[in-house]
Amino acid sequence: MLTSTYTLVALSVEQTKVRAALQSLVEDLHALPGDTNTLALGRAAQLCASMRQIYDSCHWRKLDKFLVPALRRHTGAADGLLHELDQLSRNAAEAIYVAEACVAQPDRPVLRERFCDAVERCVAALRHRLEREEHELFPLARSVVGDTAWFAIANQMLAHDAYARERRNVPERQYATPGLLGHDTHGSGRHVTSLSVVH
Repeated sequence: MLTSTYTLVALSVEQTKVRAALQSLVEDLHALPGDTNTLALGRAAQLCASMRQIYDSCHWRKLDKFLVPALRRHTGAADGLLHELDQLSRNAAEAIYVAEACVAQPDRPVLRERFCDAVERCVAALRHRLEREEHELFPLARSVVGDTAWFAIANQMLAHDAYARERRNVPERQYATPGLLGHDTHGSGRHVTSLSVVH
């Protein structure tokens, strides 16, 4: 129980970060000049980049990397919900494509209504996914995932965080240098060995 609580709290921290990024995106959108039918290409492109970054960060959360695979391995009870969550992500991606198409041709004006609608649809889809994860996926995971699986998930998350910290602290040039084991391209051979033990 303690391990599952730790894991879900850690996942909730990621949820909070995504929510904050989405709120910042909405505030930037509302700060755009509202007295014209078109938008400045550079500003719209910046919002597109921010939206894409938020979407990508959602895709690479620990939830998708560790919890969802565990659910798929241990039960079929989550299949319907996971499919619906995937559909929300697809809806967000489609909205991003529309927004990016608005800024893809520098010789054409960025239509304000079409662009803003796409950004708002993306934000709405991602927020809806976060809500359903918190209110449906997390409770389901707590009820169907066993203690051993929670322990494995927690270990994977800890190893992931340790590896991320190591990457931030090691100069980039070291990543291109083969490690002591001959096959390690991420730093020292010792670290690869420790990760294999954790997994």
